[in-house]
Amino acid sequence: MTHITPAFDGSQLAAPAPAKTRRVMDDYEAWVDEVWPAFVAAADSGQPFTIDEVARTRNLPDPPHPKSQWGSLPARLQDAGIIRHHGYGPSARCRKSLVYVWIGVPVRLRELVVARRRDERAARRQARADEKRAA
Repeated sequence: MTHITPAFDGSQLAAPAPAKTRRVMDDYEAWVDEVWPAFVAAADSGQPFTIDEVARTRNLPDPPHPKSQWGSLPARLQDAGIIRHHGYGPSARCRKSLVYVWIGVPVRLRELVVARRRDERAARRQARADEKRAA
């Protein structure tokens, strides 16, 4: 489908139709449950990907507050040992900005990654607590 815009010289310019807005879900946890399998499948493919790329190709819904809540999903996926940072790439929406590129962690290593991340967080918490006590 295209939108026809008449030009002043009598010709017509054809432009692609504006993109449909994605469905916005009301419940954040329900949204995570719905989009999670798509990102696990992207991670299992072994190919690098961006969060926006997966969301657009799979036509995933938006969270209740899209501007602020898409960023928490990669952190959850990292904590679950499913993805890891792979590099940076251009944004699909704005070619001038860089976004994180992710890649899947092999299934056999996911439990080790989860344990390591948990231990690192505990060590950071302990270091902050020790620093507070010393001050």
